[in-house]
Amino acid sequence: MTIAQVDLSVIRKPAPTPTTLNQFSALLERNIRTIIIQWAWTYSVIAPLIFTAGYYLPLSWIMSGINYGQFVMPIIVLQTASFTMISVAQQAAIEASSGLTERLHTMPLSRIAPLMANLVSGLLKSALSIGAAIVYGYFVGFRFHGGVLGTLGFIGIALGTAFVLSLGADALGNYSRSVAVVGQTMTLPVLIFGMLSTGFVPEGGFPAWIRPFVRVQPVSQLSAALRELASAHPTFSAMWPGLAWLVGMFVAFLPLAIWARGRKS
Repeated sequence: MTIAQVDLSVIRKPAPTPTTLNQFSALLERNIRTIIIQWAWTYSVIAPLIFTAGYYLPLSWIMSGINYGQFVMPIIVLQTASFTMISVAQQAAIEASSGLTERLHTMPLSRIAPLMANLVSGLLKSALSIGAAIVYGYFVGFRFHGGVLGTLGFIGIALGTAFVLSLGADALGNYSRSVAVVGQTMTLPVLIFGMLSTGFVPEGGFPAWIRPFVRVQPVSQLSAALRELASAHPTFSAMWPGLAWLVGMFVAFLPLAIWARGRKS
């Protein structure tokens, strides 16, 4: 038998089977490359500066009896998480409206891989925003007084909030398939829940009839949890309502995000 007559199928290696991790890595690399090329990361650095200056400078004169930089920093961190949530929703809407999501449905691709790639790329932008916000906070008097564990807990809850909100945002973006609808739908709740919270002023600064809502809503409870973790002696009793909100939103948003990613037009 000559070399030309050798059956090449005997020596041909089988094609590698793509795994969910490989698919996730490829999609995440694509998202990160887009963030870098389009300079989207610069907004993650600039937005916390705008929030810090915009909230601290005018309100610190009114709230003169307290260290307002220490008081307001949690809501600034949560605001950066909220705007990252909007960017995640817009990215999902762009992918759905451009037909990319439909093309991925025709491939042997895990439903989790595109979802996690979008969430993790958003989480990286959130980490950059949160880090920038903390740096800016030091210039207005914010400090971590709870030691290493308090600092890690603060960052963990901030990133956890960004991740959970991004789950719901990804579901909305895939369902609406419209960047304009996403922007209009998500901006108003961010403003309402932010302004009607104890993130900017204490509960006593609101009229009595609206205080129950202000007290129990998620932004107020998460702000209280972050404020507690930055204090000298954090207690679990002050943090568990915010953590409960976080767990509840995760349980609600996760199946919605998976369903929306698998939904076909």
